[in-house]
Order: sequence, then C-alpha cells, then structure tokens
Amino acid sequence: MVKMDIQPILLPYPRSLKIIDDFYTFSTNQQILLESEHPQSILFSGTQIQKAILAQLGFKYEINASTSILREQIGIILRVAPVHVNNHQGYLLHITPSSICIEANNEQGLFYGCATLIQIIYYYLSHSSKNDSLPVGSIPCMDIADWPDFVNRGVMLDISRNKVPTMDTIFNLVDLLSSWKINQLQLYTEHTFAYKQHPEIWADASPFTGENILILDTYCRERYIELVPNQNSFGHLEHWLNHPRYKSLAEAPDGFDFPWGHHSGPFSLCPLDPGSIKLVGSLYDELLPHFSSCQINVGCDETFDLGQGRSKNQCASVGSGRVYLDFLLKIYEQVTERGYKMQFWGDIIMAHPELVHELPKDSIALEWGYEAKHPFYDHGEIFAHAGLPFYVCPGTSSWNSIAGRTDNCIQNLANAAKNGLKNGAAGYLITDWGDNGHWQVLPVSYLGFAAGAAYSWSYQANVDLDIMAALERYAFQDTAYILGKVAYDLGNIYHQIGIEPENSSALFEILQRPIQEWKGYLEPDKAISVLSHTLDVIDMVAVSISTATSTRYDKGLLEREFTLTANLLRHACLRGLFGFGSTSNSRNFLASDLKKIIDEFTDIWLLRNRPGGLEDSLTYFNTPRKDY
Repeated sequence: MVKMDIQPILLPYPRSLKIIDDFYTFSTNQQILLESEHPQSILFSGTQIQKAILAQLGFKYEINASTSILREQIGIILRVAPVHVNNHQGYLLHITPSSICIEANNEQGLFYGCATLIQIIYYYLSHSSKNDSLPVGSIPCMDIADWPDFVNRGVMLDISRNKVPTMDTIFNLVDLLSSWKINQLQLYTEHTFAYKQHPEIWADASPFTGENILILDTYCRERYIELVPNQNSFGHLEHWLNHPRYKSLAEAPDGFDFPWGHHSGPFSLCPLDPGSIKLVGSLYDELLPHFSSCQINVGCDETFDLGQGRSKNQCASVGSGRVYLDFLLKIYEQVTERGYKMQFWGDIIMAHPELVHELPKDSIALEWGYEAKHPFYDHGEIFAHAGLPFYVCPGTSSWNSIAGRTDNCIQNLANAAKNGLKNGAAGYLITDWGDNGHWQVLPVSYLGFAAGAAYSWSYQANVDLDIMAALERYAFQDTAYILGKVAYDLGNIYHQIGIEPENSSALFEILQRPIQEWKGYLEPDKAISVLSHTLDVIDMVAVSISTATSTRYDKGLLEREFTLTANLLRHACLRGLFGFGSTSNSRNFLASDLKKIIDEFTDIWLLRNRPGGLEDSLTYFNTPRKDY
C-alpha cells in the first residue's frame, strides 16, 4: 500500500474527507454505471466525469445503465440511493482500489458528488500535480460524506451597469459556478431585458432577449442552477424614468439629494401613482414566462428619493417606512397573483425594524452588506425573530476598485456565512456589481465567487481554505500557479495607499474623480513616496502574468485582462503623482498612456460582453482625459 497523508485542495472542500492508504488506478475498457430508475436523468453527470478522464488520461470510460455488464468492467458507479443519503443535496463518495462509487439522495446531490470527483481527478492527474507516491494514472482511496450548510447558494451578476455578457461568457460562467456547487444565478436587471412593449428603454443596451433567457434557463437547469428572474421594481429606474413616456411616474422627476450629493434626474417610481404598480405588473407579465423558477427578486433597494418628491406629504404624515412598505406589499400582490415568491433587498425595511413583522412570511428578505464588518448577525436576528426567511448577501468587492479588495472580500464573505448560519438564513447570495462604469474585468470577481461558494457550502470545512491555491487550480487552471496569486495580490493593492474608502478604493477614486476631490486623501508630504512605492508593488505583482500556463480556453484573454488591470492601477498612481506635482510624467505622456489603456479596455470589453453599455462606461474616463 501507498502512504497518503497530503489532503487535496478542493473547491469547496467537503464536510468530511478521509484518505485511505491505497489507490485506485484508471485503466482502459472500464465503464461508468448509472444506477437510477431514470438513468437518463444522471447521464449529464456521467458525461462530465467521462470528459475529465479523457482530458487527463486520453482514454474514455463508456457509460452504461445495464446491470448485465461484468463487475470487473465497472470502474465508476453513480447511484441514486435515497435510503443511504438523507440530505437532498448531499452525497457519499467512496474510492476503493477496485472502483469508485458516488451515492446521493437525488440527481442534484449526485451532480455535486461528480463535481468533487472531477476535481480529485484533476488535482491528482493533471500534469502540474506532483504525486510521487502514486502510480501513474492513480488517485488515492478516500471516503467523503458531504452536504451543504445553505440550501440556496447563489451569485448575482450586475448586467445593468454597464456590461451585458455574451451568451458564451454566461455559459462559461455557469459551468464554472456549477462546478463549485453554486445552485442559483440572478442577472440584476434595470433596463437590460428586451421588453417588447418598451423598446425605447433597451434600444442601445444589447439586452438579454426572451429567447436568450429560455436558452440560458435550460442550460442552468441541466447544471442544477436555478435562474431566478431579477427586475428592480421601485428605485434604480432612471433608465426608464428619463424617457418622456415614463417620467410622469417618477417620485422626484426633477432631481433629489443622495446622502452623498445631488442627483439631477428621476430615480424611483412614485409609490402613490397607480401607474407605477401597473407598469411593474406589466413587466412581470412579459419577463416571468421565460424562467422556470417560481421566485423573483424585485429589488426595491436604495429608494433614496422617497419623500423628497410627490410622496413628501404622505411620508411626513405616516412615515417614509410605511409608504415604502405599502408599495412593497402591492408588489408582493403582483408577484403572488402570478404564482411566484418575492425576494427583495432588505436595506430600506431594516431602517424601519418596527415594520419587519408586517412583511409576508412567504417572502424572502435579502440582507446585503459589502464591508468586512457588516452587521449580518444583528440584521439577520431581526428578520429571524420576525419569522421572515432571509438570505445573507455579501459581495465580491470587485466594483469601484479595478482589481478588487481581496482581504475585505474574504472577510465580508466569511462574516456573512458565519452569522447567516447562526440566525438560520435560508440562503447565501454573492453579489457582483458594476457601479461607475463596470471597469473591473470578470476574472477579478472569480476570487469572490470561489470564496463565497466555499463558505456557503460548508463554512467550517472551508474557513481556512487556501483561496489562492484553489483559484489557481479550479478558476484559472494555471499549471504554473501564477494567476491565483496575481488575482489575490492585485486585489490587495488597495491597502498600499493607506486610505480605504468604504465600498471603493483610493486608486479608483483617483482615476475617476477630479484632482481636487481626492488630493485630500493623502498628506502631501507623504503622497509621492506612497504612490511611488505602490507603483513598485504593482510592477512586482504584474511581472509574472506572462509566465502563467493556464490550460483554459481563454488563457490569452486572462493574461490581457490582468495586464489591463495592472495598467489601470499603474495609471492611477501616475495620475496621483501628477496631481501632487511630480514632474516625472508630462501631460502628454499621461494622455498617451490613458489612450492605450482605453483602446485595450474597449477591445477586451467586446471579447466577453455585448457592445451595449460600452460607450456609457467609457464616459467615466472623461475626467482624467480632460485633466491631460
């Protein structure tokens, strides 16, 4: 026997894994046996394993559902066995010297067991893995018993500010997320669904069409991901309300005050206007039939203008919380009349905790917060005491940052899982936003997706997971172990400046804001040395990008995306030095450097995203362009 004492890196790591001192060797002429009343329902899982073996070893395990094949020909058994596994998403994986067996309560649990086996195959058989104690083509024997902490484990991708991904991009993302046992996907929508009754809203947005959603929904279901419709239905509707046809429905058509400044146009629907709820209902009628899910995220967050316009007197009379809740209940009626369950962002009602108990108990509150120390426990406790199901909704920290905020991201995601479990949260939703131009490239968000997938599956088993190593293997498939570290380290550049604005990074602010607005971030006598040192750190991280050896289909694009990320960070430092009077770079040099960045930004955008939204995103470069 072979002594095996090294635990594999898996994403997510199973709840219970015991390595046994022996090994299973893959060989030709073996078969994958499907044991189920309906073997067709688990065929997809079998083909995924089949592909993994073929990719790593070059030969094919045939798939069979017949019990008449010889026992010695059975290499892998996939068995739906409810009597052996209680949790409906759980599975048992047994690797013995003679065979591999995955048992699960149902098809979904079996899919997750197969996902784990595929990672084990990749970990031990890929040419980058060094396993001198194992014979060629072998994996260790082991016993795994596994099931999730959170029944609902989702990702919400912002497709309204400003990136609308291509179908290929979203298909590849679904493949990645499902391999990490994510089982819910939402596409955050304000104006990027092609409503046939409202063509002027999405005319320049390259939206998802009904046909796109039908195809995507089918693709997701095959991978046990629920595609949940998402349509903001109260605030964040400026794309609608700026059009003459809808402006009369606005709460504050001529503008209002955000907590951080004045907004010159409309933002939210007026909850007192009968036309508002009529519009919302018409959107649901057109949107919902394209989804197989029976729930919808109706948004309703950040209604900052409520009470500053047409509802001012009513809010003064009964309170803005009551006015908000009354409209939310009207939305709830529209949702339930159509046979759906309502999800809604919980930030506004949390500001009025005395009203939480009035919310319908068959709705789901989405408790979001994006800083490391967000009070997930305190807020979750309020929802739990009211008997209201809720999700914890941390974020990837990718937006407003260029490269992410690695430490904040990991702490925020772990905080949500830990305290969501304490209060019995019904789900865990990782959010990935695109505020202020959606400048971050998609791979910057992989770190947050991966960490959140791990923590939401089994917090205790994954709280100490080496996220960097997991990223290298299962996000970037980098046999040189470069890109995981690059993503991790670029994401921590935000610490270098010494100033960490909430929900943003100092370098992002330096890039997007006028010089006089950010000069106060740093002490003038320290600014040049801090920015110069940050430049050196960026260069030190970025120098290894070209040495990555990813086996992914988009290897070249990954390298370009991380190089662009580093160049944006570098330009922010150069701009900062310019703002503090450094003469090392002229206006002409900065203008030329920025043009190169914008050209590459544009090219890369179009390789993963549709063209709609690009021009809007590019306008956020106008401030530095004018300065040069």
